[in-house]
Amino acid sequence: MTIASTPASRPASRRLGADLFELLTSMRFAVSLLVFICLASIVGTVLVQNQPSNNYVNQFGPFWYEVFETFSLYHVYNAWWFLLIMGFLVVSTSLCIIRTSPKMIRDMRSFRENVRENSLRAFHHRAEFASPAAPGQVAEAVAGLLKQRGYAVRTKAGGGATLVAAKTGSGNRLGYIFAHTAIVIVCIGGLLDSELPVRLQIWLGGKQPLFENMAIADVPPSGRLGAGNPSFRSSVLVPEGGKARNAIVMVDDGALVQPLPFTLELKKFIVEYYSTGMPRLFASEVEVTDNDTGERFPATIKVNEPLRYKGVTVYQSSFDDGGSTLELTGYALRGNQPYTFPVAGKVGGTARLVADGAAGNDALKDLSVEFSGFRPINVENFANGRVGAAEPKALREHVAAVSGSAARVGQNDDFRNVGPSVQYKLRDASGQAHEFHNYMLPVEVDGVRVFLSGVRTNPDEEFRYVRMPVDADNSLKEFMDLRATLQDPQARAQAARRFAQGNRHAAGGAGDELTAQLQASAERALDTFANGGLQAIARFLETNVAAAEQQRAADVVVKLLGGAMAELRAVERERSGRPPLPADGPAAAEATAWNQVAVAALSDLFLYPAPVVLGLKDFHHVQASVFQMSRTPGKNAVYLGCVLLILGVFSMFYIRERRVWLWVKPGNGGQGAQTLMAMTSQRRTLDFNQEFERLKADIAALPPHQKG
Repeated sequence: MTIASTPASRPASRRLGADLFELLTSMRFAVSLLVFICLASIVGTVLVQNQPSNNYVNQFGPFWYEVFETFSLYHVYNAWWFLLIMGFLVVSTSLCIIRTSPKMIRDMRSFRENVRENSLRAFHHRAEFASPAAPGQVAEAVAGLLKQRGYAVRTKAGGGATLVAAKTGSGNRLGYIFAHTAIVIVCIGGLLDSELPVRLQIWLGGKQPLFENMAIADVPPSGRLGAGNPSFRSSVLVPEGGKARNAIVMVDDGALVQPLPFTLELKKFIVEYYSTGMPRLFASEVEVTDNDTGERFPATIKVNEPLRYKGVTVYQSSFDDGGSTLELTGYALRGNQPYTFPVAGKVGGTARLVADGAAGNDALKDLSVEFSGFRPINVENFANGRVGAAEPKALREHVAAVSGSAARVGQNDDFRNVGPSVQYKLRDASGQAHEFHNYMLPVEVDGVRVFLSGVRTNPDEEFRYVRMPVDADNSLKEFMDLRATLQDPQARAQAARRFAQGNRHAAGGAGDELTAQLQASAERALDTFANGGLQAIARFLETNVAAAEQQRAADVVVKLLGGAMAELRAVERERSGRPPLPADGPAAAEATAWNQVAVAALSDLFLYPAPVVLGLKDFHHVQASVFQMSRTPGKNAVYLGCVLLILGVFSMFYIRERRVWLWVKPGNGGQGAQTLMAMTSQRRTLDFNQEFERLKADIAALPPHQKG
């Protein structure tokens, strides 16, 4: 005998479906989904979203980057699991509405006329009245009173008694329906305005994001979205005089091209600044051309004043450089001959460093420069006349003045524009790069005018600045000549000899042996400094001097080095035909300060991660505007959902449902009428108790009632 499995499987299948339906429509399931959405929103708030991958790698390291990337925490609001939770929430809430709304609507419309006298006697809020009038007159009187109070009334007679059923505030139930419907509508609107439509085209429509740079004309059809794409969020950079017919939609680390229904031409970009250098206002004067009709019209796009045309909203997001042309001078930092060469480029472009004939600077030929930014103004805070001042350090603690900002923030508002600056990357043959930020004009620091050259290894770091003193012509020529002279052994020997002879005369004529020792010490200090800066001298002292004597020895060596470097500068000035420096007076004090800054800068250059420094010579500034463009069909749905949510919350909290029943029957012996009143509400508050007492008193006062 064979037992068929089909009859048994059908009930099990029905039970599974019923259990699944019960789960989807349960409050616990919906609350669980909301908890997950709240947790995801916390992650999305704490963790900066939609940044380049290298930023996250630098911040968290490769291991945690991979962990977070596995769960798509870097774009959590468009992660597949977040969209899935949103979808389940829509389904769950919709099924809940479908299941409960008919019952609520029936209950709203019902007067609950099937109630019986014994049931009313079980109510907590009840009262009884006696009247000599006929039951019909009493029922008519109390019905009229309730109507005056705003109640909907229905009268039902039967079984020798009359039931007067009244209700008010039934719209309270609409609050639940409106609130749940609002959740569904807002979630649907959010899904429409998310990346879901674009990602569906990637998953199902064969679209493939691009991960390499290419001209828009060369983008294949798989990298282009349709002109009728229902929803997108994109950005576009338009330089002054430039046009844009396409926008870029970022998808993770890739991009898709989104054609626009119009052409946007930037006629003029306007930017105004506060005294602190922060933008106060920026706006774009544009001309819009309809791609279908050719119609043109001007428009001004400002922050919080977007352009809306043909379903696309154009926001003024920010501004950037539009490809300014730059002329720079390259100063070689290697070799014993000063060497400069011209460098020309464009912001956003790349150039090779051509330094043919630079002795000892073959490394320059393997470098390329990438111009990443240009700023025509830089406002820094010169608190107490100091910019980027560094705390004094002992020699053993000196690790280069390549640490510190270009301007230290002080307690006052002494802001000053220090002029243009250029930002670039130097990339070697292996692909390694450092980023640099150089000011065009010299800045006064501690009474000495210096050229600031900043460097950092990744975008998460602050720039650290080398401060190179400029000469009377506000150029780096004398400093670079001194750098080259320091690399010349003959010049170092000559400077040491002069230093020893000068100290011999100052000491009233020291012996030849002492003078020779002083010369040897000075030459050794210069040689050590020339091969590694102050760091090399510190290492030498740590190796050859007892720990207890190192600080005293360091003070002696620093003084010795300072005097020898002053003589080396004198040698350099003679070679280059410059006049000798004054020996006393304010000019001599300025020369001493210049020498001190030069020594620190020369030491820092040994930590400077490039064989060249680029100084900005001239520029032609081109501004550009960054626009955010979006098509958001779900926006109106979200607005509608917000309205429904407000109405729903208002209905639930401020509309109170109250129901009143009055059972009117003949009195004892068939004379007069006996009335039983009962009243209830969803929330039995103090206001409800007071309303019950007022209604009871008013019914008792109806002639010819008597309170029972």
